[in-house]
Amino acid sequence: MKIAVAQIQAFRGDVEKNIEKHLLMIDAARENHLDMIVFPELSLTGYEPQLAKALATTSVDVRLSVFQERSDASGLVIGLGTPIKGEDGLVHIGMIVFQAHQEPMVYCKQHLYPTEPEYFASKKNELLLIGADGTKVAPAICYELSVAEHSAKASEKGAEVYFASVLNSVNGVDGDLSKLSAIASKYGMITLMANYVGRSGGYDCAGKSSVWNTKGELLGQLAPGEEGLLWIDTQTMAVQQEILINA
Repeated sequence: MKIAVAQIQAFRGDVEKNIEKHLLMIDAARENHLDMIVFPELSLTGYEPQLAKALATTSVDVRLSVFQERSDASGLVIGLGTPIKGEDGLVHIGMIVFQAHQEPMVYCKQHLYPTEPEYFASKKNELLLIGADGTKVAPAICYELSVAEHSAKASEKGAEVYFASVLNSVNGVDGDLSKLSAIASKYGMITLMANYVGRSGGYDCAGKSSVWNTKGELLGQLAPGEEGLLWIDTQTMAVQQEILINA
């Protein structure tokens, strides 16, 4: 299985422009015959908590049908981030997963960062994706990688790959890189991180989207000024990248 993380700079609150950016990355993934692509936390809007309620949507938003079409055409699994409308007016930090000829799946952040409950509600749910070759893949959204229970549960469910969709700042990224390396080695899971570049939510984003092997060794990392793809073949452990925009 070839799974990629996309490193992007988001347009603040502009879903249409962010869709265009996603499609650029998705088309590159298709050209490289990849099996799965995942984007940073809240990638369709940027990490903008104060805008989240107004921008919240659902998996059946007609604007998102283009992602289902791309998935149907190529078999590519697409995981992207957006605020999700919940019950009783609640808003969740969500990840929508598009798979070929299937209904979209939604995963919502279970463990919120301390500043997030003002804008978002957590939701108890779990998701384990199964690749075409049977590879089991577990998602995490940002702060969840810092909650030991989250990666432990992924391992208990048999995950072979663990990926984190994040917004990580220049000041905070190195700590999370260390945590993800430790998760990879502790549980023997291939581990990836998808982060932003540029500025979002008032943060200077660090980039450094990365992939680690099952020993926790860093195999590849994108530079802070690059927008593009980083991917791993889970069978051969070969890592490649493609830079689409270089600041």
